[in-house]
Amino acid sequence: MDQRLEQLQKWIDESERIVFFGGAGVSTESGIPDFRSVDGLYNQQYQYPPETILSHTFFERNTEEFYRFYRNKMLFPLAKPNAAHLKLAELEQAGKLKAVVTQNIDGLHQAAGSVNVYELHGSVHRNYCTKCHQFYDLDFMMKGEGVPRCPVCGGLIKPDVVLYEEALDQETMEAAVLSISRADMLIIGGTSLAVYPAAGLVRYYRGDKLTLINKSPTPYDMEADLVINQPIGQVLGAIRV
Repeated sequence: MDQRLEQLQKWIDESERIVFFGGAGVSTESGIPDFRSVDGLYNQQYQYPPETILSHTFFERNTEEFYRFYRNKMLFPLAKPNAAHLKLAELEQAGKLKAVVTQNIDGLHQAAGSVNVYELHGSVHRNYCTKCHQFYDLDFMMKGEGVPRCPVCGGLIKPDVVLYEEALDQETMEAAVLSISRADMLIIGGTSLAVYPAAGLVRYYRGDKLTLINKSPTPYDMEADLVINQPIGQVLGAIRV
């Protein structure tokens, strides 16, 4: 571990256009469960599988049940940034990290101080009325019960998160692709690289410092220049800026 950490430190010191691409594992150390681990959402028992509940079809047909699950299992208003979020913000402030590309919807990168964040799957902090497009924050969603309705027009309020069956935001994807293609170092952390099209973004990296930091193996381990199978917060927390 020490030798790999030294290599990571050396590459970070040498690089000037680092991009970080992260998934659910980045936030597990903040107390937010991931989906695919042994105790993740996909291994818990519900009347419907999480993939079904978090789909566009289910949202439209079973809106009340969707919100019962959403408030109970997807919102963590008390979660705080961990060592990984804080170190990435520090690297950005030092001018070394150019972008964070995240599959997470918790807003913890911004809470830590990161500015240039591309949220591939949206954010729980943004919610909008499907009728008049008025925006509402997380506090509004937490306070209500049942199906949230717009106080202005009575329309249905939907989280600005990408559900199954929905397309990723094209502008966000294009910005993420551009950042990764220009990076001189790509650090991937806390993701199984199993969810597409997000996982396919790795293909746009053209450098020779592809670093994977994840507790378990990923399909891209053989292609990486450095693999560290440790918690992302533990690894990044040890980095000097």
